Amino acid sequence: MAEDLLRKPALELAALIRRKDLSAVELIERSLERIRLVNPHCNAFCAVYGDEALEAARRADLRVASGAALGPLHGLPVAIKDFTPVRGKLTTRGSVAFADWVPEAQPVIVDRLLNAGAILIGRTTTPEFAHSSFTRSPLWGDTRNPWNLGRTSGGSSGGSAVAVATGCAALAEGTDMGGSVRIPAAFCGTVGLKPSLGRIPMDILPTAFDSISHFGPLARTIDDAALFMNVAAGPDDGDPQSLPASPDIAMPVPREVSGLRLALSVDLGFYRVQPEVEINTRRAVDFLADKGAIVEPIELPWTREIVDAWADYWGVFLAASFGDTLQSHRDELDPAVVQLMEKGFSMSALAFKRIEILRTRMWRDLAGVLRDHDALICPTTAQVAPPIDMNDSDFESDDEAGRFVGLDMTCPFNFVGQCPALSVPSGLTPAGLPTGIQIVGRRYDEPTVLRIGAALQGASFVAREMDRMASGAALHGLAPGAFISSRASAALPEGP
Repeated sequence: MAEDLLRKPALELAALIRRKDLSAVELIERSLERIRLVNPHCNAFCAVYGDEALEAARRADLRVASGAALGPLHGLPVAIKDFTPVRGKLTTRGSVAFADWVPEAQPVIVDRLLNAGAILIGRTTTPEFAHSSFTRSPLWGDTRNPWNLGRTSGGSSGGSAVAVATGCAALAEGTDMGGSVRIPAAFCGTVGLKPSLGRIPMDILPTAFDSISHFGPLARTIDDAALFMNVAAGPDDGDPQSLPASPDIAMPVPREVSGLRLALSVDLGFYRVQPEVEINTRRAVDFLADKGAIVEPIELPWTREIVDAWADYWGVFLAASFGDTLQSHRDELDPAVVQLMEKGFSMSALAFKRIEILRTRMWRDLAGVLRDHDALICPTTAQVAPPIDMNDSDFESDDEAGRFVGLDMTCPFNFVGQCPALSVPSGLTPAGLPTGIQIVGRRYDEPTVLRIGAALQGASFVAREMDRMASGAALHGLAPGAFISSRASAALPEGP
């Protein structure tokens, strides 16, 4: 019964609590039991707030009993990434440099989730400063893929993706600067949305004017992602780039795609895409065509200079935001972080400004595609989840044909961040690893990308495999000893 409960979508769980068919205490207890099973193997959480969550659940049940007004997330266990500050809670950002930081303030997204009735069950692991497509940090170690413990969960919101995929949390928050929500969503078989830039206020960075950074949901279903967005979206003065209020996304999200014009680019013009990823992508697109969507293959004039430019931008961002940690903690930082920061410090202002010229050209290319199409379809990642001992640097080469052997296909859409980009499971490979399909929409048009995603999630071949994912079947043979970090394998802290 506990297993069946934790397979249910967040939207259904919230309805059960409102109808008094399920108590918040029971749901939190089951979630905590699930964390105790999963975390010693996958390392999704770096902190769990069991006692506090149970006390919050008791208060939530009293509100239900009293007939008080309830928020849309009332009683749901929700996880917050360790990159995102939570007032009064240790927030390490995956770094020894922040190992003792307990912030006094928290972003508007945390306020909105908690005010909607969510119960914070714990903090999910992140690589240092959310810098990597592999969730690995000197402080907490590796977060492993629940489908194969020898594979990465992806990053940088890998802990959040695993928490949702395994039923530990009904919803989880992530941040996405180059794919950090969508990459782990694809690798772990969940839904992950990078909304339009500013749709959810981004107010946790040293700068309020960054143009690649987003909050987004990790969820088991499209409707759950819509639920998260309806709670979290909306303007706030903490982010001067945040968007004006928009109408709520309809729930359930419509699945009708007949007549939609969809552009298809399997490789974005320059990626080498693994055959298993391409097969699942084309199968998903064929399903959309069978449902009446008009699918048109297109050619993009993009090259790997896009990825290289994003890496330059990312190095400057890290150097400007966290570069002072080099003076105090250089030897304790992830060497990849040090290298990125040093590259950022060495870049001239003129070279950095010229990145905008490339971004402008990219935007005009994509705008031309979206002028004639409702969305662009491509894989979320070019590869399946890599082995746990690999690194980002293993995916920076060209093959003999000149194709880029990159890992993700997400960072180009942070460079044109006004467009929402959604990752939805596209199936399993013969080896049993999830793959994801990426749906990139017109500026500010989250409803359409969610609508396409909802249609895909209703496909029998995806629904069957998603059900297997949600059931936790992949966890049945877990062996102990999955942790890399001795600190991660210790008892999880209850606070502060």
